[in-house]
Amino acid sequence: MTAPLVCKLYLAKPRGFCAGVVMAISAVEKAAARQSTPLTVYHSIVHNHTVVERLEHHHNVHFVESLETLETLPHGGDTVVFSAHGVSPRVRARAAELQLYTIGATCPLVTKVHTEAKKYAREGYHILLIGDSAHHQEVIGTYGEAPEATTVVGVLGKTGEGLADPFTVTVPDPAKLVVLTQTTLSVDDTRKTVDILKARFPQMVIPPSEDLCYATKNRQDAVKNIAPHVDAFLVLTSTHSSNGMRLLELAASLTGRAFRLETVEDLKTLDLGGVLNVGITSAASTPDDLVGAVVAHFQALNPALEIIEEGEWENIEFREAKRVPPPLLNPN
Repeated sequence: MTAPLVCKLYLAKPRGFCAGVVMAISAVEKAAARQSTPLTVYHSIVHNHTVVERLEHHHNVHFVESLETLETLPHGGDTVVFSAHGVSPRVRARAAELQLYTIGATCPLVTKVHTEAKKYAREGYHILLIGDSAHHQEVIGTYGEAPEATTVVGVLGKTGEGLADPFTVTVPDPAKLVVLTQTTLSVDDTRKTVDILKARFPQMVIPPSEDLCYATKNRQDAVKNIAPHVDAFLVLTSTHSSNGMRLLELAASLTGRAFRLETVEDLKTLDLGGVLNVGITSAASTPDDLVGAVVAHFQALNPALEIIEEGEWENIEFREAKRVPPPLLNPN
């Protein structure tokens, strides 16, 4: 018996590139176009395999993952782009030592958390930095701003190497304590984690502005709104995208049936038997044409497919990242 065709697609708005990702990718493309030699980017500019592959193959870009690799770059006039996730002061300092031009493509919302970390550390606070992995580039960068004053705490349900448990973490002085967070976490799990810490440390400071970025929250809200109307959810994301994997976890918890795709080719391995209504969303670093290809796949199977877009698009832009000369080349 032939499986029924999908009759409705619910497309989440927003989905795909957020303003920070648009800014970061644009910075790399423009920088690569300005020079004949390969452009170096420290870490994946955004966490999406397709984006990285396209930049490598079509824009003469190569990516490095360690200071040791960075040190092998030729001196004088070369440029390195720092990824959207931010880097630690050690990486910036080493780039300066090597006299490299730098382009900081860090998302401004991540930069805000870095600024908060430096501010509270200067004021003598201990920082509890909530993250989903001590090895995520954003957590590494923020932790690097004040390592002696920072403890990385796992978001609720996530513990492991380098992550303290919110139920048992200890602090030097409960009266001088502040909580900061990675920007791409589950909104609900982060709130619960902060509540646990606040109950244990009543004097803990919670900055007036949430660290979770608008794009993370908006995409999770869209999934919550669509979930009651669908039998399954498709989430287009790479596995190393924190915000994308949080969307997948959320969709699975709400529908009981969620699938991760990198590209339309992954549909071949999915069992969508009995699914009539499908929700689709994508990480903030997933190109929209990948979503378009999935939609086209279902339209080809069912020309009468009803497509429903739920939510609102974002209308935010970040200013262009600037190329900064190394200190000794700076006339000031």
